[in-house]
Amino acid sequence: MNTGAPQPHQGANHFRDYLGPVGFLTAIFFINFLSRIVLAPFLPTIEKDLEISHTAAGSLFLLISSGYFVSILVSGFFSARLLHRRTIVLSAVCLGITLYFSAFSQGLWQLRISLVGMGMAAGLYLPSGLATITTLVNPRHWGKAIAIHELAPNIGFVAAPLLAEVMLGWVSWRQVLFILGTITLVAALAFGRFGKGGDFPGKAPSLDAFNMLFRLPAFWIMMALFTLGISSTMGIYTMLPLYLVTEHDMVRSTANELVGLSRVLCPAMSFLAGWANDRLGPRRTLMVVLIIGGISTILLGVLQDSWLLVLVFVQPLVAVCFFPCGFAVLSTIGPPGMSNVAVSLTIPAAFLMGGGVMPMLIGMMGDQGSFANGMILVGVIILLGALLAFFINPQAQQD
Repeated sequence: MNTGAPQPHQGANHFRDYLGPVGFLTAIFFINFLSRIVLAPFLPTIEKDLEISHTAAGSLFLLISSGYFVSILVSGFFSARLLHRRTIVLSAVCLGITLYFSAFSQGLWQLRISLVGMGMAAGLYLPSGLATITTLVNPRHWGKAIAIHELAPNIGFVAAPLLAEVMLGWVSWRQVLFILGTITLVAALAFGRFGKGGDFPGKAPSLDAFNMLFRLPAFWIMMALFTLGISSTMGIYTMLPLYLVTEHDMVRSTANELVGLSRVLCPAMSFLAGWANDRLGPRRTLMVVLIIGGISTILLGVLQDSWLLVLVFVQPLVAVCFFPCGFAVLSTIGPPGMSNVAVSLTIPAAFLMGGGVMPMLIGMMGDQGSFANGMILVGVIILLGALLAFFINPQAQQD
């Protein structure tokens, strides 16, 4: 009998059986993520074109994060009515349109408005994408499946700066946004026609659902930890090219190439983190990741010359290990069927702070003459997060 509820992981016992559907969702997520970070390697050029300060440049990511905050918070209303599958398609279509608007914007304010819309369009995807994966895949393979899904941001971190340098030799940063918008619309049509999974409704946010999660200490711990995880990846990444160009007198092309190449091994590290989560448990894995990640971020702001280059490569390798473990824990918070609500409440605040406020804070410190102090401050905060990870009790959440 079909009750309308999701029927997870039926008829597939081997992980390879899930690779096709998970891979398709990963491709959608890659385009979604690339759209949100592609401005980072263009910041030195955008600053000159629009004649804006470091703070204003960093605030562009706060605007994307603000739109993302609003959209992901209410995404459950869309998935409850449209089903997760159609919500994923809607996200991609709207994202393509807002990329067009960003490409054709005239002046800073029009760009700002377009970026808020871009964040709102992108935010619809993640809760539905994760809910689709966790109902397609057997729970014993969640760590590996989510690790594959996390290849999207990891590859995006590599692709964005390298794409910027290749494309700037032929087109402007505005034309890059136009091309990306076209690819996004094609991906939406492809998933609508060929994608699998997600043919079930999400749970719309409600006061009862909010109160249920708000009473769980694990929810607040994971919100704080995701803020730190996003700070260590997105927060640092978005300002790193500008930091290297401005404070270390690096040529823009060299800075972008270094930042891109430093992320090449991140996909492998993400999969290793998923394996570690399945074998060692999330608490120990997250504590180690946050301790090493915090120290490496601090050193990113302290060291100079060749040692700085070493940290440019080391810091992201550690930081990226947070997410397979973090999402695996987040998917277990609350009763069954509440995973999309937990995601839609946790990620908005975490992304707003880690991916929006942190870059602007680093930019403000850059305007005061020290990008390095911004890096050090973020690193100290990440390091302190290891204390929070100690209080995670995954067994209790699964019982």
